[in-house]
Amino acid sequence: MSRMPRDPLRASSILPDGRRLKIRMADVAGRFTRLKAWIFPVLMLVYAALPLIRIGGQPAVFIDIGHRRFYLLGMVFNSQDAHLIFFLLTGAIFSLFYLTALYGRVWCGFACPQTVFLEGVFRRIERWIEGSRSAQIHLARAPWSLGKAGKLGVKHGLYLVAAFLIAHIFLSYFVSADHLFLFMNGNPLDHPTAFIWMLAITTVVYFNFAWFREQLCLIVCPYGRLQSVLIDDDAIVVGYDAVRGEPRGKKHNPRRGDCINCRRCIDVCPTGIDIRNGTQLECVNCTACVDACDAVMEKIGQSSGLIRYDSQNGLAGKRRRLLRPRIFFYTALLLLGAAIFVATMINRQGFDANLMRLQGAPYVRQGAVIRNQYTIHMVNKSPKEASFSIVPRSKELSIFILPNPTLILKSLEDRQIPLFVEMPEAAFSSEFTVSVTITNRNTGKTLTREIPFLGPEVE
Repeated sequence: MSRMPRDPLRASSILPDGRRLKIRMADVAGRFTRLKAWIFPVLMLVYAALPLIRIGGQPAVFIDIGHRRFYLLGMVFNSQDAHLIFFLLTGAIFSLFYLTALYGRVWCGFACPQTVFLEGVFRRIERWIEGSRSAQIHLARAPWSLGKAGKLGVKHGLYLVAAFLIAHIFLSYFVSADHLFLFMNGNPLDHPTAFIWMLAITTVVYFNFAWFREQLCLIVCPYGRLQSVLIDDDAIVVGYDAVRGEPRGKKHNPRRGDCINCRRCIDVCPTGIDIRNGTQLECVNCTACVDACDAVMEKIGQSSGLIRYDSQNGLAGKRRRLLRPRIFFYTALLLLGAAIFVATMINRQGFDANLMRLQGAPYVRQGAVIRNQYTIHMVNKSPKEASFSIVPRSKELSIFILPNPTLILKSLEDRQIPLFVEMPEAAFSSEFTVSVTITNRNTGKTLTREIPFLGPEVE
């Protein structure tokens, strides 16, 4: 089978023989483009600001893997709160699925980091250096020269700078912005792990946005493949009104539909598809084709909306149902998950404690006295310093030796407190329960832990 020649003028991402063509998007203007011009900078600002903003003395978002801590908007979690983090992650994923069932891949087109950085940073650099789509194609087809090498060198140099900044911001989520600034001003050999991660992330980001681009959405990301089971004919998607647009024809053809086959919808598509072929895996709902088609319709004196946000039923002239079984089911699951998470957070103590027996013999005889030796492991899981009181109790006649009945713990600080319980051997008849009540003196919340007191068998 002969291989098809590479044609830069053809707006398509994949050729029939499997080769990939670079997408060169035409410039487009319209209401959705203007909306994204506001949304993208705001999202990038939020991405950069979250590690810098401090809530309760800690970054708004900080994933401290080394100490197994996680800070989120003033909330503090440690390794014992893994179930709560699970709820947060699964809740975010399910919310995305729920949004998809209602409005298709609106996340991909307006909020996904791949779209935000590609369209908001890297393609802007490309247009600034190389010019419009036609100028980019002309440059790609031109022979190598000093001017061409200079333009490409400047473009990729700016790509590296952008990738470098994105990587450093990403790294600050895991090492904190304060430590990152110290690392940047110090010798890389003093912190090789962070330095290697920075280089690796910079390389991946540069490779992705300089070359891989839409292939991440088409090949790597599983979300596009899930859309076929998440949406139905009533979900809102970007679609082409074939009833109105067909048959296609030239502008002055009286028998044509509204589509004049100008191919502007293809020229502006970031994945190089033809939206007129129906809902496709490659469509990320970026709405560039909507703005492009609306502009053409305005020029030829026809109403906008030939390509628009609508359901498949709406595009076919049928009635769209907002409330349908899957929406009720998704809503119930979302509310259930949210209720469980909120209830868990409300009942969360903000501190935890374990009462454990020390290693060794279960009990010790000292003359006529039996002693059990325990340790109380406490951790303050609240974002602020807290004071605690510890009160041991038992129904039997016991002597409690507790070196620290009150203590102060900083946020996420943990400490082990020894506890010795003694009683006369003559008074011991069988094992009994020792309880320890810990009270957070800041909030008044209490926690009780129990453990058996052991001694020799009584005949």
